[in-house]
Amino acid sequence: MGKKKQKDLGARERQIMDVIFELGEGSVTDVLRKLADPPSYSAVRTMIRLLESKGFLKHRQEGTKYVYRPTQSPTVARKSALKHVMQTFFGGSAPDAVAAIFDSEKLSPEDLKRIERLIDDARKEGQ
Repeated sequence: MGKKKQKDLGARERQIMDVIFELGEGSVTDVLRKLADPPSYSAVRTMIRLLESKGFLKHRQEGTKYVYRPTQSPTVARKSALKHVMQTFFGGSAPDAVAAIFDSEKLSPEDLKRIERLIDDARKEGQ
């Protein structure tokens, strides 16, 4: 199987993945409780099984229920999602994405110092 990418997921599948990342792991019922405007139990169960067949989730059995957890770390998933957003909305341009953040968010002095440190670190690493 090729690389699993968040962009390959539908909107509801991404919502389900978000819930499972938030919970760490969970059953269909757990996910259903956390979804806004949830579909039926059987629809969520079907989507979770599809996510498992696509390689995004794996399960273990706990009594009569299955408990699902992500196959990727949240860090890997965030990077994949960010790449997708950058490609979709900013033509793959990191400077344009950063400019949009500066235009839309009020950053604290601490945030700005952290960003400066990240830029300095990237320069040192030759990025």
